[in-house]
Amino acid sequence: MKINTLTHSEELLMNILWKLNSAYMKEVMEAYPEPKPHQNTVSTFMKILVEKEFLITEKEGRIFKYSVAIPYDDYRKFVLRNFAENYFNNSVPELVKTLLDEQLLTNNELNIIAGITRSEAKDESPISDFINEITSNKKEKKKGKKKDKKKKK
Repeated sequence: MKINTLTHSEELLMNILWKLNSAYMKEVMEAYPEPKPHQNTVSTFMKILVEKEFLITEKEGRIFKYSVAIPYDDYRKFVLRNFAENYFNNSVPELVKTLLDEQLLTNNELNIIAGITRSEAKDESPISDFINEITSNKKEKKKGKKKDKKKKK
């Protein structure tokens, strides 16, 4: 199944439909945030979404019931792939680096995602001793250095 990109308005409508999963026009209009667009506008967008194969219609008497054809997770993955391709040259490390640089992701969150616990991160890091030395209390460092000097004498 080929997924197409959605305009902002189409995506807004699809977000409503993904929450409802299937709905009649009346239910969609009720779920729309203020300011609500005209019903004809929403109807036109729904027709476009049927053409783009995001929605399936079922005729029930004189009205249509609209059902989601492309699940939200599938569209989210599609958008993420396009985003990585268009803005990060398909480089996931570059994407993650940008997320870290912009503080949208912390190192701790990254470790959680990678499945690394705090103790594993400390033990496996080749520079953990250096980091501990730099970040440890300065008074303890001085005491340790004095003890080392006394031992040498």
